[in-house]
Amino acid sequence: MENVLVLDTSVGSLNKGDDIIMKCVRYHLAEITKDAYVLTLPTHISPFHWYQVVRNSHRVKIYSNAKYKFVGGSNLLTMDMFTHFPQWNINIFNYGPLKGSILVGVGAGKGNKVNAYTKMLYKKVLSNNIIHSVRDERTKNILESMGFKAINTGCASLWNLTPEFCEAIPKYKSNSVVFTLTHHSKNIVKDQFLIDTLQKNYENIYFWIQDADDLNYLKTLNNTQKINIVPPTIEDYEQVLQMNIDYVGTRLHGGIYAMRHKKRSIIISIDERASGMSLSYNLNTIEREDLEKDLEKMINSNIKTEVKILSENIKDWKEQFKFK
Repeated sequence: MENVLVLDTSVGSLNKGDDIIMKCVRYHLAEITKDAYVLTLPTHISPFHWYQVVRNSHRVKIYSNAKYKFVGGSNLLTMDMFTHFPQWNINIFNYGPLKGSILVGVGAGKGNKVNAYTKMLYKKVLSNNIIHSVRDERTKNILESMGFKAINTGCASLWNLTPEFCEAIPKYKSNSVVFTLTHHSKNIVKDQFLIDTLQKNYENIYFWIQDADDLNYLKTLNNTQKINIVPPTIEDYEQVLQMNIDYVGTRLHGGIYAMRHKKRSIIISIDERASGMSLSYNLNTIEREDLEKDLEKMINSNIKTEVKILSENIKDWKEQFKFK
């Protein structure tokens, strides 16, 4: 039996959105890895010390010789690997066992110019033979500028949102809603308006803690006494999503995961990720600055979910591994 290595972007992450992404990555890799023994290493935490790589122990060789090394999603790529805590925590001394890594729906952080050290490191660690799966056209362009082959598949969390799947998502408002906030993108006025609007339009309100500090932020806002708190685990969130419930919130993957559970979702766009993915994949989003004007109307309107996934690109990427 051959080994396949999955580099897990949720280990050491502060955001349960990374757990959502990795759950989807594993789901969609299952057809590729079904006859293999799947090993796991982290990305946010350094997987090896330099002296372990130098010693080339039996354990290191097992990882090094894996047939495929898949890197799962998230905003993994950076323009500067000298940053204080890169999402992919590797360096020139310890990358060796990860040579030949293959990206799966990976995106890039802010910026467009990759510095020389970072480019050199990516050239050493990423596969030059396999076409990489990336989250958006911008990431595709960044990789291609470094000489890699890439295809825009979107984030793996979107891959099963086919037209047939989306047709089963309700169009009309439920009596219950689960919402999210984002502590590192606070807007007291807009977020208070969100809470007040949800209180006005729904009988039952749930708040899912996608990041621990999101709860601390919620506690600084008003009109929250009757809100039901959902613990920060994927399992607890899934339980809520078994209900007849809508999703409204600022957390992108909280909304995408709700759609994967066939829930009517309104994602409040607070950064370039949600705006860009909305343009590319036709997510039901509302810009934060438009909340007062459009939120209540959108909640009470007929919303059709018509996500435009790149089915042919996803199929083409997966077929690389079909006969290997």
